[in-house]
Amino acid sequence: MIHHVQLACPRGSGDRSRAFYVDLLGLTEQAKPPALAARGGCWFTGYGAELHLGVEDDFRPARKAHPALLRRDLDALATRLAAAGYPVIWGDDELPGLRRFHTNDPHGNRLEFLTPTQPPPSPPAPFSAAILHFWSG
Repeated sequence: MIHHVQLACPRGSGDRSRAFYVDLLGLTEQAKPPALAARGGCWFTGYGAELHLGVEDDFRPARKAHPALLRRDLDALATRLAAAGYPVIWGDDELPGLRRFHTNDPHGNRLEFLTPTQPPPSPPAPFSAAILHFWSG
């Protein structure tokens, strides 16, 4: 099981990160341990995921590599992101049994959001443990 995923961000971008990850995505900011807080960046949690944004002085956004986060409110999230000016690129027909879209955070990092379109079949081999947990929770 994964504890967290880290994305890079530019120095001094904490307010933009909070506006996006807390206000738009609905995540909760987690206090960083004092020894790590001095480095900058932010930690967020919610919807079964923990994301860490770490400062990188020679920052370049992750345009291909990305976390994929399960969300029950996929359509509402897409509407909020589009209204705030973020791209919403749907790819519903690419993965059977899943609806999904990609967007970028305010730093240009790619993010994917998805939701199952149906309960997993029995046996659930083609579905990940995260999707099985999503349906049972």
